[in-house]
Amino acid sequence: MATQDTCCTIVPYFKVHSGKLQEFKALCQRCVEKTENETGCLYYGFSFDGDQSHCREGYRDADAALAHVQNIGPLLTEVLKVADLTKIEIHGPEKELAKLRGPLADLKPQYFTLEYGFRR
Repeated sequence: MATQDTCCTIVPYFKVHSGKLQEFKALCQRCVEKTENETGCLYYGFSFDGDQSHCREGYRDADAALAHVQNIGPLLTEVLKVADLTKIEIHGPEKELAKLRGPLADLKPQYFTLEYGFRR
């Protein structure tokens, strides 16, 4: 069973530097505000467990994910001054992942290929 779903998810995890949680959360709010107007973004938000954070984000397709990366780039630079990116995964169908592998290579993500499923 193949899937027609083109959704790509970016799954980053952050470890916030000691004493920087409030600054990190303020940057998260700025990221949310900057992302709200992206037409290809399906969902976007930050969750927390103490000083660890996860950004839950999904995009219509690889092009929308790349548009987000370009849009958020300067803010990500600020985020990485107060937190470490401890893990990043990219999920999506191979046709879409192929478009992301080159542009996101510097982040060294782990890629998960969507093979079965549906989207409503």
